[in-house]
Amino acid sequence: MQRLNFPTYSFRFKNSENKPSIFDVIRKKFVVLQPEEWVRQHCIHYLIEKKHYPKSLINVEKELRVNGLKKRYDIVIFNTDGSIFLVVECKAPKIKITQETFDQIARYNMALNATYLMVTNGLNHYYCQMDFEHECYNFLRELPEYNT
Repeated sequence: MQRLNFPTYSFRFKNSENKPSIFDVIRKKFVVLQPEEWVRQHCIHYLIEKKHYPKSLINVEKELRVNGLKKRYDIVIFNTDGSIFLVVECKAPKIKITQETFDQIARYNMALNATYLMVTNGLNHYYCQMDFEHECYNFLRELPEYNT
């Protein structure tokens, strides 16, 4: 798999029916290793190991409804009160991050109301803090670390 713009992490791999899989420490199972999954797994480890977010507050690939349509988010980090702290949208490395990508996560966030957003293709990472009062987001240099 392609080298990404994340620190190096240790992953568990296996081959099943000629399909390589990677172990997801949040879902506690092996998942098929596609380019987007490679990015998602790096991002999960980044959030746990670099930003110190507890595994117990991280949720991966769950369904949500946006304007009556079923969608799936990549990664969500909850606050301890159950509200959503961060929504992460992962793309494959070959997918360019565009305004359309930000529009997608902003639409998801209308249903989720997260304080922070992250968009990554593994090579480029973008972080935003929501400004609900002015209905916009402000770009950040990086995400805040977990506060206990």
